[in-house]
Amino acid sequence: MPGKIPASFLKILTSHGRIVDQLVKNRVRALYVLTGSDTGKMAAIASRLIQYHSKRWMRLGKKELSGLYIYHDEFPEAEELKKAFEETIGAFKPVRFQFSVYEKSDKYLGMTFSFLVMDLTKDLKPNDVGRLVGIVEGGGLIVFLAPPWSTWDELKTIFKVGLTTPQYPEPRHVFITWLKKQLLNHEGICIYDIDNNKLIKKLSFKPGQTGAKESITLPEMKSFPKTIYEHALTQDQVNVLKLMENLFEKPKKNEKTVIVLTADRGRGKSCSIGIGVVGLIHMLRMVKPKPRILVTAPEPSNVQSLMMLAKKTLDSLGYKYEEVKREGNIIELRSEKFSIEYWEPINIPKIRGDVVVVDEAAGIHVPLLYKIWEAHDRIIFSSTIHGYEGAGRGFTVRFLKRMKSHQGTRLIEYEMVEPIRYGLNDPVEKWQFDTLLLDAEPAELSEEDVHAIEKKDLIYVKYEPAELFENEKELRELFGIYVLAHYRNEPDDLGMLADAPHHLIRAVKTKTGKIVCAMQIAEEGPIDEATAQELLKGSKIPGNIIPDRFLKHIRIIDFASTRGWRIVRIATHPSVQGKGIGSWALEKLVEEAGERGLDWVGSGFGVSEELLRFWVRNGFIPLHISPDRNPVSGEYTILVLKPIGDKTSEMVARAREEFKHKLLNSLPVNYREMEPEIAHIFLSSEPFYDIDLTRLLTPIQLDRLWTYCLGPMTFEAAADLMFTLAKTHWLLPPEKRPRLARLMELVLITKGLQGLTWDEASSILKSSPKHLQKEAHEIACTYFSHIAGVSKDDYKPGVRIQQFRTASNPPR
Repeated sequence: MPGKIPASFLKILTSHGRIVDQLVKNRVRALYVLTGSDTGKMAAIASRLIQYHSKRWMRLGKKELSGLYIYHDEFPEAEELKKAFEETIGAFKPVRFQFSVYEKSDKYLGMTFSFLVMDLTKDLKPNDVGRLVGIVEGGGLIVFLAPPWSTWDELKTIFKVGLTTPQYPEPRHVFITWLKKQLLNHEGICIYDIDNNKLIKKLSFKPGQTGAKESITLPEMKSFPKTIYEHALTQDQVNVLKLMENLFEKPKKNEKTVIVLTADRGRGKSCSIGIGVVGLIHMLRMVKPKPRILVTAPEPSNVQSLMMLAKKTLDSLGYKYEEVKREGNIIELRSEKFSIEYWEPINIPKIRGDVVVVDEAAGIHVPLLYKIWEAHDRIIFSSTIHGYEGAGRGFTVRFLKRMKSHQGTRLIEYEMVEPIRYGLNDPVEKWQFDTLLLDAEPAELSEEDVHAIEKKDLIYVKYEPAELFENEKELRELFGIYVLAHYRNEPDDLGMLADAPHHLIRAVKTKTGKIVCAMQIAEEGPIDEATAQELLKGSKIPGNIIPDRFLKHIRIIDFASTRGWRIVRIATHPSVQGKGIGSWALEKLVEEAGERGLDWVGSGFGVSEELLRFWVRNGFIPLHISPDRNPVSGEYTILVLKPIGDKTSEMVARAREEFKHKLLNSLPVNYREMEPEIAHIFLSSEPFYDIDLTRLLTPIQLDRLWTYCLGPMTFEAAADLMFTLAKTHWLLPPEKRPRLARLMELVLITKGLQGLTWDEASSILKSSPKHLQKEAHEIACTYFSHIAGVSKDDYKPGVRIQQFRTASNPPR
């Protein structure tokens, strides 16, 4: 049942009256933290707070008010708190409240509410804070319902418990301490202790820091109908719609038109695109019967705002259409006249469309973005700079460089600034960015720093998480490197860094104290024998990713008794990449692991040629690869390991042998689409075998190889021989195989092992089918001479060569 409102809180509300008026006038929000253990009293105070705020807002002209209450329904106490709040707010008609659980919070992204109440009494997941706080409009309130202030830090939340492993069952308690510190240090925040009827932090707001909403001016010259532009809520959105008109005209052959749209979260970029694609459909229908718009993003939930605004705009133009949904998300709007279709990123390079939209592009790995760019000629790439995805500017730093150097690409860049829901310099947004490090950036490096890096005059640093989170400058530098170097970061990553008990933080600094490399490490193993047996049967274990994969896929149970470090992330400052800092850091890390008596250091990552070369160059051995590509990144996940000590070295040697044979036999099946350069790196590594080439082919097979070499036989007729030669080539020691040019080796992979068509191989290897066929003939001739010991001109069909087995003594 709701409790009684203390007089002290009523007094606080009255004193905040003028501040409420300023919030509304300036279109900014405030955050109230109600902390305590009395759920009835907490519900009553939260309800009264919203009622008081609503009445003042309505006096200033607000007509419609809405609220969202988010909680965890698995806890009886949370259910009681929700019911108590529902009782008190339900009688207050002006505010329409919705109630939902955190697991379904994705559906509210893109919506706007006047009030948000987040029940944090049992859990605090950083992603939830990052995701939901932005849905509240200017003038509104966010209310956190929190445990008692003095014990909140040590609370074992769902998030924290999810970070533990059997070897480390107790989480750290760092992140909430950090969050509390930020709550105390920022404007626009009030903290009230309901148990002791005590104000911990007074609400303060400095008026004049923000401005009223900018007026909107429509362009005089426009191709889209005026109705399209009337859906825009800011001048930024109008400007984006005008830019999208450039995508109507189809580029000339070998040319492209690309729009790159960036914005902080809450600027309405996805909504702008949803409006704009309908404008494009409306215009394209003048020149073709059924325009097709392809939309992609890391998750279908990312494009729901786009789809909702596209629907609204279609309705305003009188178009009829049907929705296609999957798990509650719209994935297609279609009719006989047009289609707007969502596809997973990995599929987009293979599908034809008139215009392609890549939303939240920073959440997609750069190599896949390049493939999308290469496959289409009218594209919009849009990405959040600062938001709950924590994308940072890494997307533009890494991705635009290549497009800008392409002469055939007309590149149009635009950054949206004005928030849709609230005003600029919103104090709650400032708190959110600072707390979740959404705008973290690496340190600015001087010439002195760069000179020290080139000399490897560096310092290897071991951080204690609690100490690092007390040093905000270094924390922001370290996390800023992750934000710029990795294609996807989330607030949960920051929470994991703080509270995962088995995670370690290491860094490389210059003598001036600048962080130039950041490493996050997870300690894994050992695993007891009973659990290991269950893992072999397919069961799961929290954390322990490398031991889990090693046991399940490599099947060497002795590995369960080992202990090692998995490198979760290693990232180098973008300004000094390629200078050997990462390799220097790995060397120091392995050295430390050895000193601590660990058995191995390893990592798992989405494989690209550049990354794989880095790890292999530093002595890490590929041991396992996923059978499927990740649908978002388009990459296979690879496991690499560097053994420390004889025991692990022997196991890794066995695993390495199995991996090579498995890959050779799987390339025609699971890995037909693997990039040949990546396969080349895998296959060029040990082990190698002293194969008796005199027993490799039967006399008939040798005769057929000779015939293919001369020309009368096609590659397809000799495919079995080329498959045998391709496998043999990568199993032979380099000094015992014939020397082939690199293109020939890639032909052996694409044609001999993967079984691609000539056109497929031609597209990948950037060489004509005719030239590749010539290279294949040359491979056959080279191997024939190497095996037979005579040239193709000296060989006589039907005359047996003495060193070869007869047909009655076939090869193994």
